[in-house]
Amino acid sequence: MGRATATLRYAAASVLLLTLAACGDSDGPDAAPSPTPSATPTETTTSPSATSTSTPDDQASGGTADAPTALEPRTDPLDWQPVDGSVEDAVTRNGEWSLSIPEDGSTWQLEKVAAGGSSSGQAGANPGWKVSDGLLDEDWAVVVLQDEKEEKPSTATVTNLETGKTFEINGRSDVPTTNGGTWALGDDQLLHATIDQGAYCLATVDLESRRSTVAWCAPEQHGFNAGHVTDEGISLLTFDNAATSCRTVASIADGQATPFPGVTECKAWEGLLLEDAAVWSVIPKERRIEEAHLYARVGDGYFDLGPGTSGSLVSCDDAAYFTRDPQQRGAPATLMRWSPEDGLSVAYESPNGQAFIEQPRCGGDTITVTALTSSGDEQVSARL
Repeated sequence: MGRATATLRYAAASVLLLTLAACGDSDGPDAAPSPTPSATPTETTTSPSATSTSTPDDQASGGTADAPTALEPRTDPLDWQPVDGSVEDAVTRNGEWSLSIPEDGSTWQLEKVAAGGSSSGQAGANPGWKVSDGLLDEDWAVVVLQDEKEEKPSTATVTNLETGKTFEINGRSDVPTTNGGTWALGDDQLLHATIDQGAYCLATVDLESRRSTVAWCAPEQHGFNAGHVTDEGISLLTFDNAATSCRTVASIADGQATPFPGVTECKAWEGLLLEDAAVWSVIPKERRIEEAHLYARVGDGYFDLGPGTSGSLVSCDDAAYFTRDPQQRGAPATLMRWSPEDGLSVAYESPNGQAFIEQPRCGGDTITVTALTSSGDEQVSARL
């Protein structure tokens, strides 16, 4: 498998993940580092389910939260195209732009490729800083730099893709950044963590007006991470700092955090909102924190989407995507797609061999995946 340090890096992150999930600090730590890729096929425990179905039209019925309808995926691959350049670079694309970040986070490249191959770009990270997040949609690019000593607030460079103009969000902004924490982009909004009167809070930035507000503050001895923002709203994973932490996925609106209905108490990992729908993951076995199970709700109907990799859930073009490790020896790793209209499908399969798919990267109308396999790595993207 490529990226020789990947297994060690993810294994170390998983150890940190277990510690933080159990006992974070009062400043609300980011409790979800990248999970450990599974080296062998895994078994996943699922909740009781109603009769399974593989057709989108049957989704209207759904099941209950205690007995969701299990969906068998159909195979419906997207039109995947190779991404130029090194597989070591994390690339996010939309129809016109490409944002590329090397594995060490030392630089970043935002490039517009027009007809005939002309391009313009920006690159560079400051000494003592590294790129921690790179976000892209149809209208905006956001590159977040984090202090390597974790002492200074993060700095985000925001680029308006239509005009090319940039501005910064940092520790001197009206609603300042803090070190680390969750970042998310969508619906012309940027989410980031902030400290407000000693509380650990979520800030939202309206990118058109550049107006920042404090959207919600975690209660004392609580934190949050895994922020998602879609056209339908904002969601977070919230957690307390007790010895046995309770994790809750919630929507954020009007200064309130409202738990997703029907989610197993204290077992959530992340979730996102779609039109009259939601998708979330839970951790069935706390000692195997990298193994998640995905569920969805449409109206009052609940669906079992099957096993997935924790931390891999993203929204892209009104659908939810997540990765799934090989479920039996010799099987590929897969990218799964679910939407209320189309149901559950396999959108991508990795090359042959022991495999792991990194978290997919959405660029608004384009999705990009990187597959690390024993037979060779690949990075591909598809227009949606």
